[in-house]
Amino acid sequence: MTAAAAPSVASLVQSVDWLAIAPPTIAAVVALVVLVADLFLGERRKALLGWVSVAGLAAAALALLPLLDGDRSTFCLKTLEGEQAACSYTADHFTLVIQFLVLAGALLTALLSITGIKDAKNTPRALPEGEFWFLLLSSAAGAALLPASRDLATLVVALEVASLPAFALVGIKRDDRRSSEAALKFFLSSVTATAVTLLGVSFVYATTGTLHLTRIATALTHVDGQFHTLAQAGVALTLVGFAFKTAAAPFHFWVPDTYVGAPLPIAAYLSVIGKAVGFSGIILVTVVAFPSYADVWGPALAALAALTMTVGNVAALRQQATRAYSAVRLLAWSSVGQAGYLLVPIAAAAYSKDADKAIGSTVAYALMYAAVNLGAFAVAALVARTKPLNRISDYRGLYRSRPLAALVLGFFLLCLAGLPPGIIGLFAKVTVFSAAVDAGLGWLAVVMAVNVVIALYYYLQWTATLFRPAEGEQAIQRIPAPLTAAIGLTAVIGVVLSGAPQMVLRFASTGLF
Repeated sequence: MTAAAAPSVASLVQSVDWLAIAPPTIAAVVALVVLVADLFLGERRKALLGWVSVAGLAAAALALLPLLDGDRSTFCLKTLEGEQAACSYTADHFTLVIQFLVLAGALLTALLSITGIKDAKNTPRALPEGEFWFLLLSSAAGAALLPASRDLATLVVALEVASLPAFALVGIKRDDRRSSEAALKFFLSSVTATAVTLLGVSFVYATTGTLHLTRIATALTHVDGQFHTLAQAGVALTLVGFAFKTAAAPFHFWVPDTYVGAPLPIAAYLSVIGKAVGFSGIILVTVVAFPSYADVWGPALAALAALTMTVGNVAALRQQATRAYSAVRLLAWSSVGQAGYLLVPIAAAAYSKDADKAIGSTVAYALMYAAVNLGAFAVAALVARTKPLNRISDYRGLYRSRPLAALVLGFFLLCLAGLPPGIIGLFAKVTVFSAAVDAGLGWLAVVMAVNVVIALYYYLQWTATLFRPAEGEQAIQRIPAPLTAAIGLTAVIGVVLSGAPQMVLRFASTGLF
């Protein structure tokens, strides 16, 4: 009995590489520090919590640097001979790129939030600072954990750790009916998607007897015939929760109301970090765990990509410039359309002989999108300080009152449209387009080309509004330093990447797995 049990006991011995898990761990520890410090700080000193959060996110991002020398794995099952059998956490190139995107995006969100919280202070809609920073850091920690997860249990836990604080952040505005409704809609739809995902995970586990992604990939290559349908259902259902996070149609309906009801920095956070979480999860479960079932998830993701980009762009096209919050709604629908583009290379990976190259196109596009979309939200936050309804018509004459902000926003919109001088946007779209063509998905490339043309109209229309004469006198306020830093950083990143777009693709696609 003892001899028979020995191998299973030995296999449970796990190693812990503290350096490998440092980025999400630092974010989680700082979250706890902020939560405890909030109990002892007076109202006048609570602003320190924001700067502590910024410093914590910066430290978490810097913790990625020692990991660049090679892949590291931890929480590994070992054989009696001490060899690694399977690991639950891996810090490879893919992990580091997505963690950088998540932590840098969370850092920019924190800079936007410092200004937003300060502006709301001493008003009926003041935000609870301690809770806000704790929730933001907790969500960032979960988002940073997810790309490193290499078993389905850790993936689902990381997805929920990233999501649950986000629900609270959306509804954190006190006495705001729109915020509460947005949070409730976001929560209920997300819980439903998570339940479906867990059902899929249970099917996969029942079929393979393991939760580790690499072991699942091996087990699915020789599934017994009577479990084939169960495995197919498990593969399809597992993708649902991650598709919800990416705002892929038909799981996108929560996006516009949630973005409008949430504080503007949180809308920016969801548009970038929420998508990074969803796409990294989809990439891991498809390319790493389910490569042998590419005939199931490949066509499904291709159809989702076509539907998502079409729904997002057509809805964005219908936004009325004078409607309240139309600028935020346009950015929300635009993010749905962009999610469709991001899905294209993942679908192409099912048909491509070089899946790493196809996935690299998605990662490169995600890096571009993160920088310019956060920048667009940063300028929207600037305009919202004097025009709280944030209509597209409120941006009329912005060039006259704030020429630099207008030029920067125009540049971001052209990047999203894929037009010069936003070279990085054009390069990213061409990369995604070529991934579809190389994989033989000509019909999907045609759908993408049509949607790019549709998107040109509303992006150029908003850009033109910036330079039209203003109606009435424009109120001008001093721009706070954190908001200036957020706008400046995203602008610099966008300009630098437009000068050397191939650098992004090389960084994103070299040795992902």
